[in-house]
Amino acid sequence: MSTETTIVKAEPLMATSSKPWYGNWRDYVVYIGFVMIFIVFAILLHDRGFLSPNNLLNVLRQTAIIAIMAMAMSFVLSAGEIDLSVGAIAGLTSVVAGMVLMQYGLVFGIVAGLCLGLVVGAINGALTAYLNIPSFLVTLGMMGIARGVGMWVSGTSPVPVIDDTFIYAFGSGNIGLIPVLVIWVAVLGTIAHLVIRKTPFGRKVMAAGGNPVAALYSGVNVKRVKFQVLMITGVAAALAGMLYAGRLQSGRFQLGEGDELSVIAAVVLGGTSLFGGRGTVVGSIVGALLIGIINNGLILGGLEYSQQLIARGMLIILAVAIGRGR
Repeated sequence: MSTETTIVKAEPLMATSSKPWYGNWRDYVVYIGFVMIFIVFAILLHDRGFLSPNNLLNVLRQTAIIAIMAMAMSFVLSAGEIDLSVGAIAGLTSVVAGMVLMQYGLVFGIVAGLCLGLVVGAINGALTAYLNIPSFLVTLGMMGIARGVGMWVSGTSPVPVIDDTFIYAFGSGNIGLIPVLVIWVAVLGTIAHLVIRKTPFGRKVMAAGGNPVAALYSGVNVKRVKFQVLMITGVAAALAGMLYAGRLQSGRFQLGEGDELSVIAAVVLGGTSLFGGRGTVVGSIVGALLIGIINNGLILGGLEYSQQLIARGMLIILAVAIGRGR
């Protein structure tokens, strides 16, 4: 009897939809929305340089850092968890990496930044997976801690980044006409897509988020998976912080403030379920681009910052509504 019950619970994890693509329109809404909004802005803002190569490259640069954090958030949401601390981790990392870089050089600065993200992610993961504290509360608390530590160690002052190699590799360089930030997204996006789609770890993430009881009976160490995905977001947020520092040539605790909202909106709009068991890295990248296009169009359209915040909030509500629909 118990074996039959386990099989029944596991079946939804393996089921595939027989509906045609137009019957699952929510799965494609981010791509449809991206094309439609791009066309609308191209028509309305053609005289304000929306389609100029410089503007489009600027959009790619601005959204690349959000896209990198969104890739990692795809794993977290797919596993049924959430991470609200990514923006604060990015800000703290930009400060710490800048300070270490100034004192000890390039290699130590990079290692310090990545290790910081790994440690903070491990703390989030351990508290969530092994002490059973909801990830929402853990990462909400960590957001405040990381922001406060960043203010404390920097004295609320920017930390200058003057290493040319760091600046080139982490944000400001170009290879030909292609910004280095875009190359970061392409490389990491390819790796993340293959991991979530083609590897046993990716299948375990989906199982842990879709039906943790069935996953446990199937031999998946659900606690370990949740611990690992929160470590992944910690490292991704640290990398984002270093990219911020390289692009802006300074580390500031304010960097990344509010990014967690844009990241979550991008991931959910892209097709990852807010409630676990379903995730896509490619959709998350397109979702980040969609948000970047909207922000850029609103700025070129002359909207004030307060109006941009309203539009972003509406987009987040839309993303959650679509997530529930899935």
